[in-house]
Amino acid sequence: MTTFYLPLDRSDDVPIHRQIYRELRRAILDGHLRPGQRIPSTRALSLELEVSRQPVLAAYEQLLHEGYLEGRLGSGTFVSVALPDELLKATSKRTSTRAPASPSPAPSGSNDGLGPFRMSLPALDLFPGVLWARLLARNARALTQAQMAYGDPAGLMSLRAAIAEHLRTARGVNCEAEQVLIVSGSQAALRVAAAALLQRGERAAMEEPGYPGARAAFSAAGATVKAVPVDEEGMSVTALQRLRGQVRVAYVTPSHQYPLGTTMTAARRLALLDWAYQKGAWVLEDDYDSEFRYVSRPLGALQGMDTHERVIYIGTFSKVLFPSVRVGYLVAPPSLWQRFVSARMALDLFSPTLYQLALAEFLREGHFARHLRRMRGIYLQRRNALLAGLKRHCADRVTVHNADAGLHVAVLLAERLDDAEVVRRMASRGLTATPLSTCYAGGSKRSGLLLGFGGSDEQSLLEATRVLGEVLTEALLTPTAVTPL
Repeated sequence: MTTFYLPLDRSDDVPIHRQIYRELRRAILDGHLRPGQRIPSTRALSLELEVSRQPVLAAYEQLLHEGYLEGRLGSGTFVSVALPDELLKATSKRTSTRAPASPSPAPSGSNDGLGPFRMSLPALDLFPGVLWARLLARNARALTQAQMAYGDPAGLMSLRAAIAEHLRTARGVNCEAEQVLIVSGSQAALRVAAAALLQRGERAAMEEPGYPGARAAFSAAGATVKAVPVDEEGMSVTALQRLRGQVRVAYVTPSHQYPLGTTMTAARRLALLDWAYQKGAWVLEDDYDSEFRYVSRPLGALQGMDTHERVIYIGTFSKVLFPSVRVGYLVAPPSLWQRFVSARMALDLFSPTLYQLALAEFLREGHFARHLRRMRGIYLQRRNALLAGLKRHCADRVTVHNADAGLHVAVLLAERLDDAEVVRRMASRGLTATPLSTCYAGGSKRSGLLLGFGGSDEQSLLEATRVLGEVLTEALLTPTAVTPL
């Protein structure tokens, strides 16, 4: 059982219980919820959706009556194994597009870099380490000789199945386990995708500003990287269309744009998908921290809107668990599967089996869903502490650009401040941050800071903003800190 992506529109005239019924039924018809799959209790779903329990009960009762759900005494509520004829037709149509089977396996500083504002760092202090150690030990003791040998380059099937189920229900991704490729983090996924999709000299487009790691992956593949500006709706598809020459790949972070935090609008998403279809191009969707959203429920994935299989979806466990777990994944369209597996084998053959075994159990037994729900509340508190501290200590020296989601906040500095110099001054005071200017490929750059908040508690963040305020005051008063952009 996992968290649910179940869009509700509270401004809609349709009653909430009808919306819940409609979306659950649609998830079953579309194959996102499978026969025999357990769904959350009415109490858990009401908490997840932030609604009273009554409309959830009403929706479940209707689905039970119509035969889409079945209750099992003492076990919970499940998608019916004996499904209505209409549902059987819908699921048989979807499962016919599965990817081919995988090929046979082949023969730090004073604070250790964990100081306040460190980017991409989750709450390591709150990870259930004892539980994780128990899962690792249990699987280590039970390792078979086959599991100790070379593994499937695509990854452990039990983990791929658990990830596919999570993505279908929580992110609205259309995928089967056979389309999930396990890699050692999202950076490895980018390298694999670049090798599979790009020839030397071909063009890849990415957001400006954008994730430097993606730019590095495309450049390593010999591609020519083209910067496309981002506005309040996400990547500008109009600017993308104006690029000269054929663009083979467009890299985007639509749910939480890196680094500015913008969410790509539905209209812009549809325009991007139409561009990819018309041009025969591919879209790389990096969904690096979409599980954490604070102003609304998590948004569905761009891949789930794609009707022409032009999107490759990338995800990672580094932000939701811990970075050194080194497990990420991508979802490839069936037409690209063999190409991606070959590129993955060329990278490092396969991912370590023991962590895959433990992680598969972590997901399958519900620990992942519980941890995710808990961390959403924790990160909301930490984000709020950061924003309160910035308002109290830095209000006249920084402008918060976006704080709607994720584990970092982008703030803009006065143009006369060199953000790299500010970061150097922060480091001397025990603070770790990232200059916004490093995310630009072109000459026109905005001065700002990327402030991570996931890895520090509220008191540490409040104290860190006080120190940041002092650093900014000193920088503004020091002529050597002023450089033209």
